[in-house]
Amino acid sequence: MKILVTGFDPFGGEPVNPAIESVKRLPEIINGAQIITLEIPTVVKKSLAKIEEAVAKHNPDVILSVGQAGGRPDIIVERIGINVDDCRIPDNEGNQPIDEPVCEDGPAAYFVNLPIKAMVANIRAGNIPASISNTAGTFICNHVTYGVQHLVQTKFPGKRSGFIHIPFLPEQVIDKNGIPSMSLDVIVEGLVYAIEAIVDNDTDIKMTGGTTH
Repeated sequence: MKILVTGFDPFGGEPVNPAIESVKRLPEIINGAQIITLEIPTVVKKSLAKIEEAVAKHNPDVILSVGQAGGRPDIIVERIGINVDDCRIPDNEGNQPIDEPVCEDGPAAYFVNLPIKAMVANIRAGNIPASISNTAGTFICNHVTYGVQHLVQTKFPGKRSGFIHIPFLPEQVIDKNGIPSMSLDVIVEGLVYAIEAIVDNDTDIKMTGGTTH
């Protein structure tokens, strides 16, 4: 099995992005699967174009994307991407689409097709906090969550894709009172646990991952 793992470059004025920093530290082999890593720009369209190019080149079985979710306290496995770009801030090239579709020819939403609950369970089994999220936002993380699954459905059938959000690093919150963070070592460990679950589970496990609001 080959797994392409992508991470974004820094954005929003931050000097570092834990997404690409953690992705760069992943082992080359996890649970027998070959890990291919890729840095992608925090830019609409270009992020998806770079992933599509890498999928065509490497032919991975799985595409797992990782993004920063500043303010969240745990590792978050996303369930769904929606077909809308509604960017609260500009991307790294100044683009700021509002209420525009990610893909003109796509449905309203796509569920990811990774074993998200098994991933959360395996991360928690490693004593790292993790949970399921039912919204990836409407910035570039959702753009990639939705857009990669659209590629899977229309151009690369049989592949699986999904998205993980991770917290700020400690050095990012020194001047952000009350905002949680997670060390890079723990983030990397959590991603490894998530990838192990992807390798081990063709179908998901049955456990609650819902919320009341």
